Amino acid sequence: MRAIRVTPVALLGAAALALTAPAVTAYAATTGGPTTNGSGYTVTPSVIAPGGQVTLAARGCSTTATASSGVFDTVSIPQGGTGRATVDSDAKPGAAYEVTFTCNTSPVSTATVNLTISAATSTPTTSSTSSAVSTASPAGVQGGLGGSIDSMDSGEIVAGTALAVAAATGTVFVVRRRKENRSH
Repeated sequence: MRAIRVTPVALLGAAALALTAPAVTAYAATTGGPTTNGSGYTVTPSVIAPGGQVTLAARGCSTTATASSGVFDTVSIPQGGTGRATVDSDAKPGAAYEVTFTCNTSPVSTATVNLTISAATSTPTTSSTSSAVSTASPAGVQGGLGGSIDSMDSGEIVAGTALAVAAATGTVFVVRRRKENRSH
């Protein structure tokens, strides 16, 4: 009899977990966090709109490094520092470009990291009824939480799911207890 009461709650928890797993994967795929090759060479963000800026780091290099790609000019990166590059506005959306890092050590070493170009953004427009110019932000409006959080990770999503399951379990428990008390 006890197993029958637990089964719906276990199924509810499994369903909640199954429904949030694709959201975690989609969030990770679209946020464009840093791309790294495992040895300290990074491109942040890894998914960028044409005309956007990327931050390049060569933490695996003990001297000055350079980064080059087909979608931006060669950038010099100081030892332990970062460099910034502006992606060409004519970069092909959906394409992946290699960023080649060259460490100016003896012997010279190179590493590559991928950079993906996201869909093109809308161009600035002018209003025909007004002289004001409205521009479109390449990343969209960043409204909301007022800077209280940077991004969500899978741990936060799992914790939220656990709280939702706990709330559902409590609700089921209270409803069943009320029904038992009324039937006697």
